[in-house]
Amino acid sequence: MKPLAVHHVSISVLDVPEALAFYLDKLGLTQRGDRPADIGDGAWLDVGGQQLHLIQAQPPAACGQHFAILVEDLDATTVELRAAGVSVSDAVGVGAARQAFLADPSGNSIELHEPAR
Repeated sequence: MKPLAVHHVSISVLDVPEALAFYLDKLGLTQRGDRPADIGDGAWLDVGGQQLHLIQAQPPAACGQHFAILVEDLDATTVELRAAGVSVSDAVGVGAARQAFLADPSGNSIELHEPAR
């Protein structure tokens, strides 16, 4: 096997319309129009060159699992999200990179990751 990249990540959300509003309006993802209607409640979103799939289901208990969204300017992103009412942790260094965390309305953990400059 020779993996090329991560194509998508699927997460469970309690309320698809609420989660969709959060990911579109707060985080700036875009909704894809190619999701088949016959596969249950959910949504497919674009985030950069990858996808995030939302599935209507009970999210698992938090045990450290998360996915990361790459951002260019973590400080500006944090200010913007906090102004929009999103709770974001303070940034911390990870090697030469920086990260902060937030949760979606269903409690899924999301890392905001700023690469080393």
